[in-house]
Amino acid sequence: MRIEVKFYDDVAAVHLSGKFLAGGDGPFLRQKVKELIDAGTRKLIIDFSEVPYIDSTGLGFLAGTHVTTKKAGVRMMLASLNVHVRSVLDGVQLSQFFVIEEDEAAALAKLKEPSTGSEDSGPASGRNPKAKKRA
Repeated sequence: MRIEVKFYDDVAAVHLSGKFLAGGDGPFLRQKVKELIDAGTRKLIIDFSEVPYIDSTGLGFLAGTHVTTKKAGVRMMLASLNVHVRSVLDGVQLSQFFVIEEDEAAALAKLKEPSTGSEDSGPASGRNPKAKKRA
């Protein structure tokens, strides 16, 4: 797994590349997100455009990151989930806890809007009916 962080004004976009498998990926990514939050990041995108596969390590990362960002008051969005990654999240009912956008541009646009607080308001949030599943 490779990660690259890009900054767009006040938004940090974490681009993941490669299969998200057991091993060092989860702890390393959790540390990277913690460092971004400690440095003052309050808007975060996790971009999955180059992640073909995710296992329980990735699910653990996402669940932990959701808790961490929520506690820190960070608005987090997932972007560019392919069909496999989305079906894994749906299968374990994690999708409902995230705002999921079709791509990074859509996530950036959403994060530029004033926060309504509804992004993190519970199980109904995180569903984006317009987000397309990508192959």
